[in-house]
Amino acid sequence: MSTNPSQTPGLRYPTNKKTIYDRNLNRSKNAELSRAAFAYLFIEMISYAQKKVRDVNDLEKRLNTQGYPLGAKLLTLLTSPARCHTACLGPTRILPLLQFIAQTLWRHLFARPADSLERSTTSPSDYLLYDNDPLVNQYISLPRELSQLNCAAFVAGIIEGVCDSAGFATESVSAHTVSEQGGGEGVVKGNELWPGKTVFLIKFKPEVVEREEILARGGG
Repeated sequence: MSTNPSQTPGLRYPTNKKTIYDRNLNRSKNAELSRAAFAYLFIEMISYAQKKVRDVNDLEKRLNTQGYPLGAKLLTLLTSPARCHTACLGPTRILPLLQFIAQTLWRHLFARPADSLERSTTSPSDYLLYDNDPLVNQYISLPRELSQLNCAAFVAGIIEGVCDSAGFATESVSAHTVSEQGGGEGVVKGNELWPGKTVFLIKFKPEVVEREEILARGGG
């Protein structure tokens, strides 16, 4: 009895071309378990980064460094032909790049888009991306000496990795807890509704801004 080679057991590839890397933490039946596993892993990453740091700024820099290579890999994954079903070309302008981050990247990582995206009114090179309740801050209990730490510095590193790998060099990408807004009786303060609300400050290098201005003048 002959055996058909095509029926030989072996590795099978899904017809939709998606792999386990296309899934996010919230899309399985065991979503809560996945989030708990992520929380445990992330806390261990913070503990590792905390070794021999001088201060909170140094710790945030280390978290940023941990996230940076992940951003570069995610850009490749999310713009791959297998995912796009066609040949994907990366963004050539700043705004489409940031919309890609706020929508596609955020949905892939957190199963929802970022809450808002703004351009700074004081510097043409600065953009602000807001997340009202970052997942990476939801399971963290900080001691008093680390009360100023924003663990979303890890996500800032991911954003920086995406921007740099896409050809939009950054001076820095940093995460900041949004301070109280407003004042006086009857005014709701920003961090009362969203205690962990975070703004990611994305600062592009001058040459990126110059290129953007040239493309804007040429209608490109």
